[in-house]
Amino acid sequence: MGFAAASPRISGIRHGLAILVLALLVTPLAAQDIAEPDGYRGKPYRAPVPGTLAGATVLSTDEAHRIWKNGEARFIDVLPRLPKPAKLPEGTVWRDKPRNSIPGSIWLPNVGYQTIPEIDAAYFRQGLAAVTAGDKSQPVVIFCQADCWMSWNAAKRAVEYGYTDIHWYPDGTDGWRAAGYQLERVEPEERPD
Repeated sequence: MGFAAASPRISGIRHGLAILVLALLVTPLAAQDIAEPDGYRGKPYRAPVPGTLAGATVLSTDEAHRIWKNGEARFIDVLPRLPKPAKLPEGTVWRDKPRNSIPGSIWLPNVGYQTIPEIDAAYFRQGLAAVTAGDKSQPVVIFCQADCWMSWNAAKRAVEYGYTDIHWYPDGTDGWRAAGYQLERVEPEERPD
């Protein structure tokens, strides 16, 4: 005796439940579901980020654009830049990956890792001091790409350095571009000698 075939109605319900379960499994965590770590976040850096950052203001794309348009803050891009490999074969041409960023922003790469060497910390402090003219109460917007902990780490670091008006823009250049706003090519700021 064989099993009877499921009715079309039961098959449709099973199919609907399977789709619902699959959707729940692949749905990314909402930002409010991500807890802020006590310290800095390490790998993987491209992962869902929290919707908060203690001591900083979190910006939507519309808010970031309004601040940018009105010139209310300086923008700092912290997307990392890969170094030239040390042992490239002779004659190999190395081309840095170009960075398109929010117009008028400065690019301070490699300051958003979980741990950074003192030379990168000094570079970040120097960049922050330059854009704020040494006034730690001046507003600064820190960003990189969407779902990137580099900007969260860098903004947290700026707060710990004593900056009191830090804005974190978690959607970064991805959110900016998706909203139809223009990006422009930037070069990293010079490093201290």
